[in-house]
Amino acid sequence: MITKGIRGAITVEQNTEEAIKTATLELLNEMITQNSISKRSISHVFFTLTEDLNAAFPAKFAREELKWTDAAMICFHELNVPGSLQMCLRVLIVVNCIEGFVPKFVYMKGAKDLRN
Repeated sequence: MITKGIRGAITVEQNTEEAIKTATLELLNEMITQNSISKRSISHVFFTLTEDLNAAFPAKFAREELKWTDAAMICFHELNVPGSLQMCLRVLIVVNCIEGFVPKFVYMKGAKDLRN
């Protein structure tokens, strides 16, 4: 068994708890689907938000809505680089997996520009 990271990002409509919750769950559900992630395989999760997003902790929604209660999670502010994408939530899910697992990174809404 080895560990690998799965990256994801999404832009958030507004700096409100509900908008951050909606974006968090939309992104995590897509990452789960595309990578066939089971709760038991998650080692830990990092969430970052740009400085314009501070109305809620994304980890709260993973714990409460997805029942990720056994994984260590933490939230940070993203580095504020001039000209970078704003209103953006980024996630790194670290999973325990088999050697041949190839992660599928997920970039949604305005965060698709991060991969272009």
